Amino acid sequence: MKPVRVLIIAGSDSGGGAGIQADIKTVTMLGGHAMTAITAVTAQNSVAVTDVAVMTPDMVLAQIEAVASDIGVDAVKIGMLGSVAIADAVADWLEAKARALPIVFDPVMVATSGAALADAETIRRFERLMDIATLVTPNLPELKLLSPDGAAALARRHNVAVLAKGGHEEGAEVTDTLAYPDGRVSIWRDARIDTRHNHGTGCTLASGIATSLGQGFDLEAAISRARLYVRQALLHAPGFGAGHGPMGHGLGKAFDA
Repeated sequence: MKPVRVLIIAGSDSGGGAGIQADIKTVTMLGGHAMTAITAVTAQNSVAVTDVAVMTPDMVLAQIEAVASDIGVDAVKIGMLGSVAIADAVADWLEAKARALPIVFDPVMVATSGAALADAETIRRFERLMDIATLVTPNLPELKLLSPDGAAALARRHNVAVLAKGGHEEGAEVTDTLAYPDGRVSIWRDARIDTRHNHGTGCTLASGIATSLGQGFDLEAAISRARLYVRQALLHAPGFGAGHGPMGHGLGKAFDA
């Protein structure tokens, strides 16, 4: 069976912990073929983002069209967008070409190090993408900016499932809550994994869900599978960096010829 084709629209992380790099590793480990449209190049490590170069909308669309027209797309994951113009261009393309596909939108606003990755106007443009998406995956600070009334209100407003990630909460447990537009709610609870090597958890989760949806898993099964992978990657973190280091996406395994 051919691997599911996952188009990742996101920024590059030079430290390899988050962004496109985390997405590619996740999609590959979960049995997919990762394709990319890079929206921005960041200079970053486990401590800070030191520089960002944003692509032009035309270049982002050229990447998308190049892979979609030849290889094909089974699922889409959206992360860092970089600018208002890119957000609009991506929304236009998805509305025209990808309405029937599973689309997972991770509304990236701030890096784990605290650096801002989206300005206020770009965040306002997220409204269009949430109208198109199958699932939106904000963490709690992002959710407060998108919807002060919470995940259920956001789900109703955009007719989209919303997975509110609880990793920023204090406590011994991590609680993730899935809100459906019709008011239904599903909850996942797990013991918190106490580590500072958690860079890229959101990117990894969203890519894992997109891959699983493309493979035919239903939404809750896709979330459960991706959450399990994130937890295993946290446990296998190599311990690199002085700050929020990368996870162990390879789960401690190496190819041995």
